[in-house]
Amino acid sequence: MSGHSKFANIKHKKEKNDAAKGKIFTRIGREIAVAVKEGGADVNNNSKLKDVVAKAKANNMPNETIERSIKKAAGDAGSVNYEEVTYEGYGPSGIAIIVEALTDNRNRTAANVRNAFSKGQGNVGTTGCVSFMFDTKGQIIIDREECEMDPDELMMIALDAGAEDFSEEEDSFEILTAQEDFSAVREALEEAGIPMEMAEVTRIPQTYVSLTSEQDIKNMNRILDLLDEDDDVQEVYHNYEEND
Repeated sequence: MSGHSKFANIKHKKEKNDAAKGKIFTRIGREIAVAVKEGGADVNNNSKLKDVVAKAKANNMPNETIERSIKKAAGDAGSVNYEEVTYEGYGPSGIAIIVEALTDNRNRTAANVRNAFSKGQGNVGTTGCVSFMFDTKGQIIIDREECEMDPDELMMIALDAGAEDFSEEEDSFEILTAQEDFSAVREALEEAGIPMEMAEVTRIPQTYVSLTSEQDIKNMNRILDLLDEDDDVQEVYHNYEEND
């Protein structure tokens, strides 16, 4: 996995997200609503909510906004009816794409996702058509500039808490965990006062694909841009490796 953490891309993504913070906060608000509905509003007794709150903090969501979202979700528990849906498909040159959405209207979301794929010359496939090409892992990225701890000490804290892998990049550290160990590792780092640039369960491609055709690159970006604009879409995973 080393060499693929793409921290520069994450920073670029974050800067891009700063211009659309409202959208990011809306998406995390939906995740909070689903987590509260499933396990209640007490962060200490709801591990899913605890992880969403950590993700919110990593995205610089203010504490009062987080608390307001939890209270709102607890008050509206009966009316929260977001449904988790996943779509799988192919972009140009067979790029594998997975789209995760939270929606209150499955038909609308399906139509929007299909439209995004088709406008970029891709197509939505059947369930399972590309998900086998990804591993579901907990991924934590730490900015070297923000972390004063010795790398070896940081690695030992992570591994002792149950992390599978620790890698050093030029400007960051990356920690990978099994999905079920993610919360324990994240909490251990939090208790040690280590600032996390990103902390979430994600899907990591087993292999990456580069595109050489300018048209293919344009089409791939078209798909990603349209999916990013869709409020129902929470996450998009793909094995497209952008050339620096």
